[in-house]
Amino acid sequence: MRPSVAILGGTPVRLADLRFPARRVQIARTRIAFIHLDNLVHFAKNDRDGRVDGYIAVYLSDELLLLFLHSGDLTTAVSFTTSGRSVIPLAAALRRMREQLARGELLFCEAPLEQLAWMYQSGAAPAQPHPTASAERARALEALTNERYSGVVELIIDGQVSYLRLEQGALRAAYCADAPGDRPPPDLLGRLAARAATAGTVAVSVFPATGELPAQPAPALIDAYREVFWRIVEVGEREVPGEVTRRALALRDTLSPIHGSLTVLGAERGKPPVPVVTTPEAMTSGLADWALQLLEQLEIIAPGVAPGVLRDATREQRYVLQRAGFYARLPWPIEW
Repeated sequence: MRPSVAILGGTPVRLADLRFPARRVQIARTRIAFIHLDNLVHFAKNDRDGRVDGYIAVYLSDELLLLFLHSGDLTTAVSFTTSGRSVIPLAAALRRMREQLARGELLFCEAPLEQLAWMYQSGAAPAQPHPTASAERARALEALTNERYSGVVELIIDGQVSYLRLEQGALRAAYCADAPGDRPPPDLLGRLAARAATAGTVAVSVFPATGELPAQPAPALIDAYREVFWRIVEVGEREVPGEVTRRALALRDTLSPIHGSLTVLGAERGKPPVPVVTTPEAMTSGLADWALQLLEQLEIIAPGVAPGVLRDATREQRYVLQRAGFYARLPWPIEW
């Protein structure tokens, strides 16, 4: 594939040149077409060796995707483009990979969870360019030290990305593309500053430190919740004909500004929903809130109908829903 000339927004760096720290390279950068994506994504479910923390970097024609894995499971994704950075739904990231199967490239690496959290936060915050003139770029780290900055510094030198955590200007941890490891040598800042002074491209950005790597719901979980949504509608319609579908969709539209996941769960069957960024907990909360208000309305029309509708509609997914705490959010005890 001809290397993309797209530039990461807010920097002079080409997306195709970005290289991130890695503890171990599992799959060197290669064409996506050469990789069985489903085997890669689901490897941890078939082999204990796949239960690693790491990331998949996907180089597309005008975008770089970072897909994060925790214990081998896909958790979330970040997009780097010419307009900036953002967190995107996992389903959207996987779809874009498949759309550019013949032209895109990917890289699969193991990395410490702390580093993954910083990589994620650089897109979620997102990272903001430090106001350092290009002529003074070699002094950017010195300036941050003198400012007693606290947070994470993203330093990109000729495409090689380093993450440096500072506390009151003092270096506490670092992960560098050319020397991965969270115990930085004493002279690391000086070495990086010297490299920056002679490099072709340099970008310095900052963002708050975090140790969290929020998880998005897996596509299979989203499909299961969508099935529960429409089963509740179907069973409710059977018990209270002519009332449930209209009320269910009206509630979906009313609650969507609060629970964005309802736009996905309540999407028409047979049509792919528009993906949204959410968490399993938020998705469970949205489904439970919608079900509660719908069933309360049905109780007014047909007292005592709610437990039966809930039991019949959720029977096949009851173990998934129990683990998620769905039933604990509703006032009706269910006897199986």
